[in-house]
Amino acid sequence: MSMNQPLVSIIIVSHNQGDFIAEAIGSAMDQTYSNLEIVVVDDCSGDHTVDEVEKIASTLARLKKLFLSQPNGFCRAFNKGLALSQGRFVIDLAGDDVLMPERVEQGVSSLLTSGAGVDFCDAYYIDEHSRISGTHYQRDAQNRLREHVPDGYIFSELLERYFICTPAMMIDRQVLEALGGYDDSLYYEDFDFWVRSSRYFRYHFTDKLLVKKRVHEKSMSKSQYLPDSRMLETTLEVCRKALGLCQTCGELKSLGVRLRYELRQAIISNNYPVARELHKLMGKVPGGSLESRIWAWLISKDWDFSFLTHFMRKAR
Repeated sequence: MSMNQPLVSIIIVSHNQGDFIAEAIGSAMDQTYSNLEIVVVDDCSGDHTVDEVEKIASTLARLKKLFLSQPNGFCRAFNKGLALSQGRFVIDLAGDDVLMPERVEQGVSSLLTSGAGVDFCDAYYIDEHSRISGTHYQRDAQNRLREHVPDGYIFSELLERYFICTPAMMIDRQVLEALGGYDDSLYYEDFDFWVRSSRYFRYHFTDKLLVKKRVHEKSMSKSQYLPDSRMLETTLEVCRKALGLCQTCGELKSLGVRLRYELRQAIISNNYPVARELHKLMGKVPGGSLESRIWAWLISKDWDFSFLTHFMRKAR
């Protein structure tokens, strides 16, 4: 594509990802789309991430870098990168994930054609050695989708279940500006972004494998449902926000599905303070009173189910 095409900003937030950051930046550099900028924000890494970034920056004029001397957390670090960027479209790429060469070109085309606020695609899963272990969506032997992927106005669907692979998104800047960026009071970003953005903006699904999502023992997602997880407090806060955004009985029922799922996970991982607050929210959405009483009884017991988290980690 020529330089008169919209500028795309690839914002890479890193924290202790020195073993992977060069591959992430390299994948941003190797796009078939030329009008882009790369912004790297390091959130006070304690490993060799900064050295790796400096090495690349010395040979890449279009790379902007920001090294934070104190931990900011992912959401605040991303917002600082967003403030440094100028692109009409934005990709939020973790320091250990990888873009396929046509990701930006395909995303720009999809957003310009569809008029959606967010474009998302399918993704490969890779391990710490960059070996592919599967795909985000189920596909057959001919690489055709075996499941329905919702798009359009999908607020209700996003309330009910996770189905978007976070690094597979390309976002129109106006969406992020309308939301005021990520909520930097939260520990993680995607659920809150999905809920708030999908209330007002359309999503477009591109049926192509254009991203590689790395999964390893230090991945943030691995800690979501473990005892003392900070992520569940963010999930609770997003569910509170979602309650205020629901406009129909159907949307409230979708939120109820989410609350029951998160409540179950909170109990299994011994996060009882969060479980109690989730149970209170359940009382504000359609659902059976008998089910609510059963949950209340189980919460009151404070039984230790943390041994089950071992199996939950294996399943993810």
